[in-house]
Amino acid sequence: MRVGPLRDGAFRGRLHDARTAVSVGRLAGCALVTCFVTGLVSHYLQQPPGWAVDALPSRPVWGYRVTQGLHVACGIAAIPLVLAKLWTVYPRLFAWPPLRSVAHALERLSIAVLVAVTLLQLATGLLNTAQWYPWPWNFRPAHWALAWVMVGALALHIAVKAPVIAAHWGRRSPGTLRLPAADGPDRRAFLATVGAAVGAVTLTTAGQSFTPLKDLDVLAPRHPDHGPQHLPVNRTAAAAGISPARLAGYRLSVRGPRPYELSLEQLRALPQHSVVLPVACVEGWSENAHWSGVRIRDLLDHAGAPRGATLRVVSLQKGGAYSVMEMGAHYARDPLTLLALRLNGAPLSLDHGFPARIIAPNRPGVLQTKWVATLEVLT
Repeated sequence: MRVGPLRDGAFRGRLHDARTAVSVGRLAGCALVTCFVTGLVSHYLQQPPGWAVDALPSRPVWGYRVTQGLHVACGIAAIPLVLAKLWTVYPRLFAWPPLRSVAHALERLSIAVLVAVTLLQLATGLLNTAQWYPWPWNFRPAHWALAWVMVGALALHIAVKAPVIAAHWGRRSPGTLRLPAADGPDRRAFLATVGAAVGAVTLTTAGQSFTPLKDLDVLAPRHPDHGPQHLPVNRTAAAAGISPARLAGYRLSVRGPRPYELSLEQLRALPQHSVVLPVACVEGWSENAHWSGVRIRDLLDHAGAPRGATLRVVSLQKGGAYSVMEMGAHYARDPLTLLALRLNGAPLSLDHGFPARIIAPNRPGVLQTKWVATLEVLT
């Protein structure tokens, strides 16, 4: 049987209209723009350019926890919103003839780019929260590059469709008033259903970072207080090549104008300080914990480090993108930044970085280096 091209009128659903598309689209757009902005924050905190290393702020202490939690929550909420938006407009994707002019061809190309990139961003971002990477490329740079393509395509799409958006923005807008009034109840029911879907996925995942909702955290890959010492673990000691045998005879090396080494016993004998700080990971989970240890600034002072010096932290772990980390002066000199030796009232477990790890305010979890071997003053 031969199937001919689909033409206008082949789709009978009454809600494939501009008013419904605008109503869903503005919510989807807000979610995507929020993801983009918070993604910028995450990227520059994780991998700051050289000029920004000493400029990034260590306060507020909960800054990264909020921005990254919002990033992941909005990304998950955007999934039903984008799917609903596509449902409202998909008949136009099959309109015939497919290309009516050069301008129409360029518009359709921009829409194809926007749809493809957005779906890819949301799908790979969701898999990243579960740390599942079934593709051959590096997630982080690809996610970063695609984010710029997505926001550029979104801006172009809004500019092209601005007259339609303005005409159907509100219930009393001219374009909306020209639509059949009988469709109003069905449209509101559809929007309520989409809102319920967004609410459901948010309530069942946001608890991994917004802990008042943690009892509803049934769809997120992490529960904020499940793990050794009531804190989740992303990279285990086994995955990092850390074993008790490797830690035998552990000594911390502090390199600076006056270099020195300390055993674990000597570290424990130094003045200890306690802080309550979150670990906030790029996958979206975060949790406050009680930490105690030695202030990094005290270790730097003992090494004769200048006040504005940058710090390089080297881990004992084998390989990994973050086995070496640089910390700007704002972080290194913050009184809340510790070389932590204890977590929630007990010595660090092996998976949480025993014998010593970094904990600092407003810092991505990947930069809270575990199994610290060396602190090197960079002048």
